[in-house]
Amino acid sequence: MKIDSKKLVAAAAQARLGSVSPYSKFKVGAALLTKSGEIIGGANVESASYGLTCCAERIALFKALTDGKKNFIAVAVVARCDAGPMPCGACRQLLREYAPEAKVFIADSDDLKCIRTFTVKGLLPSAFTLVP
Repeated sequence: MKIDSKKLVAAAAQARLGSVSPYSKFKVGAALLTKSGEIIGGANVESASYGLTCCAERIALFKALTDGKKNFIAVAVVARCDAGPMPCGACRQLLREYAPEAKVFIADSDDLKCIRTFTVKGLLPSAFTLVP
């Protein structure tokens, strides 16, 4: 399946509108693409107890997994920052477990046409896994 990175980035930008970020005001959106062509979006959710805050990537992944979705081939992440937001270590770990072959598209919400491309394995080459 050919991946339309612009469409996936646009879906992440749309998901970003659902961000619940009253403290940092840093709105992040993510969109996961399944092999069957489904797109699942998510946005970051903050808590006054920062450790309970959850990133957009994990929200989208948890939403997809709990709805029985699998076989993720790409993820896009969008926020307003130069060159776009990179996934944190926790998001990289979970993506490596559940979407190890996925492409990763990163974009600044102010310039959705400038998309940087990575792979999940490239972002976390030596992940902790229980399965070889």
